Amino acid sequence: MTSSMHRGRRRARSHIPVRVAHAVLGGAAGVVWLVLPGMTPGDDAPVTSKEPRQVVSATAVARNSALDSPWDSALDSPRDSAPDSPPDFIQSRTAEADGTSTTDLVLPLVAAGAVGAVAAYGYIRRVRRTRGRTTPGGVSGPPPVSTPPQSLAEPDAQACAALVRADDRLRVARAELGFARGLLGAAAVAPFTRALGEAEGELAAAFRMRQRYDEGVPAEEAARRHALAGMIGRCEEAGRRLDAVAEDFARLRDPERALPYAEARFRDLTGHTAAAQALLADLAERYAPTATSAVTGSVEQAKDRLLFATLRLNMARQELFSGHTEAASRPLHSAEAAVAQAAVFVEGVDRTAAELRDAEETVPAALTGAEAELSAARRHTVRADEPHPRLLNADAVLASVRQEVTSNRPYDPLSALRRIVRATAPLASGRAGVLPAAALSVARASSAAADDFVATHRGAVGATARTRLAEARRLLAEGAPGDLERADELALEASDLAERDVRLHGNPASPAPAGQPETDGSAGAVLGGILPGEAAAEEGGEHSAWGFGRL
Repeated sequence: MTSSMHRGRRRARSHIPVRVAHAVLGGAAGVVWLVLPGMTPGDDAPVTSKEPRQVVSATAVARNSALDSPWDSALDSPRDSAPDSPPDFIQSRTAEADGTSTTDLVLPLVAAGAVGAVAAYGYIRRVRRTRGRTTPGGVSGPPPVSTPPQSLAEPDAQACAALVRADDRLRVARAELGFARGLLGAAAVAPFTRALGEAEGELAAAFRMRQRYDEGVPAEEAARRHALAGMIGRCEEAGRRLDAVAEDFARLRDPERALPYAEARFRDLTGHTAAAQALLADLAERYAPTATSAVTGSVEQAKDRLLFATLRLNMARQELFSGHTEAASRPLHSAEAAVAQAAVFVEGVDRTAAELRDAEETVPAALTGAEAELSAARRHTVRADEPHPRLLNADAVLASVRQEVTSNRPYDPLSALRRIVRATAPLASGRAGVLPAAALSVARASSAAADDFVATHRGAVGATARTRLAEARRLLAEGAPGDLERADELALEASDLAERDVRLHGNPASPAPAGQPETDGSAGAVLGGILPGEAAAEEGGEHSAWGFGRL
């Protein structure tokens, strides 16, 4: 495509003949003006006869006769005594009759010069305008004003906020769907299960875009801005999928039927909490502190959520007794969310115990498989006297793990498996099937622990931790052996980031006034995202908008 500058230059050349023609016509007009006075006699010029004689106009004779001048004698003298040349005024008049005056010579030249100057000025101005033209179609205009590029900070913050909101809503929807399924059965909630699955697909795509964005893909600023807009769009679409069935879901859940079921879940979980506390104490004796660090304090936090649920269930019961069915829905939803988070804490203790037990049984077989992989790697070493540095590191790791296992002291089986997998992964050929199984167990354990922490602290956890967790779960779901170690790394990073967010968030609750209980569970509810911080400061009010996935 020809640029606008080149197009403008071709149009500028089309005006050159016109300018030249103007100059030629102006010059011709000047020449005609110069020649015409010499070809046409003036009004006052005398007409000469064939007989040569001096002609004196009557006006001149009258003027001279009235004067007393030396010419009187000349007029009275015979013709042959006349001087050889006429007087000066007669010569001047004769010159006017025979030729042009000075004015007649100057004016045409001035006109011709003016026409040429105008033509030259127009041509030069046209050329300059054409060369400086930058707008399409030859339309000249002021140079474009360069605006500084807008920062990506604002759209980046908007995308992070959208991811957090969408993730929170889907987590609430899962908890609500669990209550509805237990109350009504799987068939009754099938449409809502499908809607939730579709929303989860949209959110997973948004988190995948965010992970690539954090990795620097795409690199161009315009493309990165477009990617941020895409994340927001995906999150909004996830919300629309839930909104489409929110009214039907609200009608499905009658508070008069839902309240007894929530109270039954509350009572069962209260008894389970005591069992979880005993199990956690047993785990602390059998394993190293790092083995149970993810669930340390879980029982206390579960009790805190149950305390909050107790108060909200009582509020819902009072509203129902008063005949305020709609008013009972809000505290009931908050109570269900608190019970769901208490279940996450308690079930996390049970899951951790099972993971540690399985890892403890897998460690000896993993050590044997790792030794076989290292032996095969040594056979492929170029020089036996100079082993590869990775072989040396793997040997050291396996020796350390073997010492821990045989020392009869508490150790962390999951950590031992993780060290075995990471040390032998660069050298493993895949023949030892126990190592991929160990990698899968480790990745599942770290991902589950991170997910539990985010679910129970979502009021403080930001988008970055959630993004790393989503990527870990994606790799874990795909199940590629080469991605399991990466999934484990991302899950551990997500846990670290989430814990940092909680530390930065601090204690959201204000000190209790004198004479009141130290806590009613509101602080934990704020940290868990059940209550917003603003509502916790205002008489414990819940969200004004609630429904499928909303509190």
